Amino acid sequence: MRVVYTKFDGSLHWHHTLQYLGEDEHGTWLGAAAGTTSQRGEGPKAVFVQRAVKLIPVGLWWTATFYAAPEATEIYCDITSPPKWPEENCVTMVDLDLDVLRLRANQQVLLVDEDEFAEHRVRYGYPSDVIRSAEQAAAWLQAAIGDGTEPFAGGYHQWVEKVR
Repeated sequence: MRVVYTKFDGSLHWHHTLQYLGEDEHGTWLGAAAGTTSQRGEGPKAVFVQRAVKLIPVGLWWTATFYAAPEATEIYCDITSPPKWPEENCVTMVDLDLDVLRLRANQQVLLVDEDEFAEHRVRYGYPSDVIRSAEQAAAWLQAAIGDGTEPFAGGYHQWVEKVR
């Protein structure tokens, strides 16, 4: 499955091809085996060191990546426009800069890239409804990851185990 993040102006951002794992009440689960490559725009390729799974929820303003141990970041959520499937094997979304993550060692939940969000909301002219939706998604994720709402409590482990 092709996963394509763009920026608000339509320029290519992170993109990669992942393994389809299945679907559940949280959305579509895609897997990245260790060694899978990802690329930011036309830049150099980055490599997944550990297995990971990406959750593509339906109609929500985020995507989530869950990394296998011993990766330092356990959960990494990108605040995005709601994902769209222009083709059966391709999902696209606009990366809106804000990210919410949970560190493995101390379970600390962090909101990051607020400076990038502030800069890009001016540069790209984010409409007020996009700004509001991005901020609400970030706040919801911080609370949900912090209080153990699924799929963040551990339900994702079964999907990580399916990655080969």
